[in-house]
Amino acid sequence: MDALVLGGGGFIGNHMVNRLKGEGFTVWAVDLKNPEFSNSAADKFIIGDLRDPAIINEVLREKSFSQIYQFAADMGGAGFVFSGEHDAEIMHNSSLINLNVLDAMAKFNLVQTKIFYSSSACMYPEHNQLDPNNPNCSEESAYPANPDSEYGWEKLFSERLFLSYNRNYGIPVAIARFHNIYGPLGTWDGGREKAPAAICRKVALAHTEDEIEVWGDGQQTRSFLYIDECIEAVRRLIESSFPGPINIGSEEMVTINELVDTVSRIANKKITRKHLMEAPVGVRGRNSDNSLIRSVLAWDFEMTLEQGLEKTYTWILDQINADSNRP
Repeated sequence: MDALVLGGGGFIGNHMVNRLKGEGFTVWAVDLKNPEFSNSAADKFIIGDLRDPAIINEVLREKSFSQIYQFAADMGGAGFVFSGEHDAEIMHNSSLINLNVLDAMAKFNLVQTKIFYSSSACMYPEHNQLDPNNPNCSEESAYPANPDSEYGWEKLFSERLFLSYNRNYGIPVAIARFHNIYGPLGTWDGGREKAPAAICRKVALAHTEDEIEVWGDGQQTRSFLYIDECIEAVRRLIESSFPGPINIGSEEMVTINELVDTVSRIANKKITRKHLMEAPVGVRGRNSDNSLIRSVLAWDFEMTLEQGLEKTYTWILDQINADSNRP
């Protein structure tokens, strides 16, 4: 069994490479860079920019794959996605990658190769996520479309792009909408980190009684899914006959203030919050609706947020300590 992981140097892609290798796959990976926090387990790791069509063409010309996982994208946390300063590059870079990959698959007539595409809950309409206590993120709520960011619009466009290539060229696809995936081996500083990693870093660096910055009033709600459970759901989806789109996330909705409190409790620190009201925060409420995935794939999240944050906080604390001990 041969698999190709695009974006294999990133957080989710690196974890997928590890999972596939554990299942006995021969795995190739492509990315702009190697994984930041571990060596790649891929049998072959290709450093390449998928915005250049020659990269994916060369890979698909050289080897046949039964499965392709498309995680490669220009992405980051709220500070990168919602500031408005990176809209053009986000839409250009991610769209171009997906167009290049699908064009190559069509050119080589890869109708026996199934491709997974990682979409995002950011594509859901803003008007369904104004109430932090009652967001609507069921799959059928996607239209009429009204994402709150260009990142979300690009994800929605790319979903339709993959489904169009499925209809017109017979390329088998599987599409999932991720809801805030977190865990070890992910970016934890530098501006592109997601909320769980950012909060873990801030708390780890703080002393008890310290104040940490929280973007917005902290009453915005989210759900967060631990990386291992995400990988399991993706594997079930690509091995099924269901094309999606389908939600992959947790239904344990918390406020960002509660997220801070949970990490503080794990760290055994008393932390106060300084709210930055002008910082970008995204929609007021978002929570995965797992009704469809429970029905279609018999999958549901099992790990509590606190259990996952314990693992994540410990890993980030180890990274901070390792950095401080370097000469």
